[in-house]
Amino acid sequence: MRCRRQCVRTYQDHRKGNPVIRYWNIISTVCLLALALCFLQATARTSGEEIFFESNNAYRNGDFQKAVEGYNTLIEGGFDNGHLYFNLGNAYFRLGRLGQAILNFERARLYIPRDPDLRFNLGHAREQAIDALAEPERFVSTVFFWLDTWTLAELFWAFAAANIIFWTTLSFRLFKRSEWTYYMCLVAVVAWAVCGVSFGVQWRQINKDSRAVVLSKEVNVLAGPETGDTILFKLHEGAIVHHERSEGGWSVIRLSDKRRGWVRAGSIERIVFRDFTTKRSP
Repeated sequence: MRCRRQCVRTYQDHRKGNPVIRYWNIISTVCLLALALCFLQATARTSGEEIFFESNNAYRNGDFQKAVEGYNTLIEGGFDNGHLYFNLGNAYFRLGRLGQAILNFERARLYIPRDPDLRFNLGHAREQAIDALAEPERFVSTVFFWLDTWTLAELFWAFAAANIIFWTTLSFRLFKRSEWTYYMCLVAVVAWAVCGVSFGVQWRQINKDSRAVVLSKEVNVLAGPETGDTILFKLHEGAIVHHERSEGGWSVIRLSDKRRGWVRAGSIERIVFRDFTTKRSP
């Protein structure tokens, strides 16, 4: 009996020290974790689709507050796409919350800039705003006029495709020096440069976008971050301003005509938030 127990211990020690068994144990663990992750993602996606469907039904039935709550639940859960923000903007507009409507229409424009319904609804909502603050035409927007109709993701893939075409064409040129490969290389270089610069400019514009929307019905813009400071001017719901910085519950804003002042931080919200590029969709 003593010898049998010793043999068992020796066999178990052998299993523990066997590198092949240890390797398969690691592989099995990784596979199980991957399957669990896929299951959780599929469950989350199904749950997101159900909430999206229920929110759309609530909107169609006139329960706009329930629709808003459902869409916001999806956004807070990490789902992020243009149609979601578009629907949320429509629901807020129906509730008479113009600032939130314009805010979400602007966010939707980052994802679906060519959508005709979005462009119409955003234009209509802006017309309802009391403060019609026109943005001056910028040099970059004039030169790169097509950027307003392209998303950052589309420009990235266009740049990636241009890279493939460029290197493929260059390879042909190295092995076959003819007139047509020469012109193909020129076209590929131009396409690569245009796509690359466009992607870089769009990325910079989005990451430097300081625009914010006034959410309160009326906001006093003050000379300093104190309630008793001088009121410089007033702004109303739906106005688009530029956010410069925040401190102590107050924010410094700037208008396109260079007027500046302080407002309560909760009275405005920036259009572009840091994780806007999340790609999950309900």
